[in-house]
Amino acid sequence: MPQSNSNLPILYSLQHCPYAMRARLGILLAQQSVLIRAVVTKKKPAEMLAVSPKGTVPVLVIDHSAAAVENCDATIIDESVDIMLWALKLSDPENLLQGEDSSELEAMLALIRRNDKEFKPNLEVYKLAKRFHKKSEVADRQRCEEFVAELESRLENANYLMGDQASLADYALLPFIRQFARVDRKWYLQSPYPKLRDWLNRHLQAPLFTKAMAKYPLWLDCHETFLLGEN
Repeated sequence: MPQSNSNLPILYSLQHCPYAMRARLGILLAQQSVLIRAVVTKKKPAEMLAVSPKGTVPVLVIDHSAAAVENCDATIIDESVDIMLWALKLSDPENLLQGEDSSELEAMLALIRRNDKEFKPNLEVYKLAKRFHKKSEVADRQRCEEFVAELESRLENANYLMGDQASLADYALLPFIRQFARVDRKWYLQSPYPKLRDWLNRHLQAPLFTKAMAKYPLWLDCHETFLLGEN
């Protein structure tokens, strides 16, 4: 249902972008209310580019009344992990930040950085190799598997990546492992990563993921905002 509450933060989001998925998951997990503006890569709203010129999603505009005023600072967060942290520091009902131990948060962030800086670039190469039937496909996949195998090892004796409790790391990595699983589905289903498959399936089958993947009308088509999770 379209929303008109001008006091709520606005999230610019692309449905299948893993970084935008990450942000939506964090906001839903924190039970925060934001208005979502759905965008597409080829036609980005001028309003979004005005506050975040780099032109990538997600972009969270916390004070959009200020953003509309020239030379007036507004709180803009345009990094996906920062959006997750913003939301979960406001409310963390599942203790995903494991606030009782600050070293745990740093360990989560270190794993997420490795995902973003090492695994993600390798994943993009693997996806292209599969798409264009390159001879390097197996070698490209094997570079991804170095990180995947580490995650499998983490799950050997635990239900989640940081132990028996779900954490920020699980939800931050989820969209990227989902992508990896979809590149070559046949290979993935028989790959030596049964614990990771179980971990991924549990997340994908949860109602939270269904909410996070809800499709909204494009902002530039209707100029209507929608409450995230209420579509």
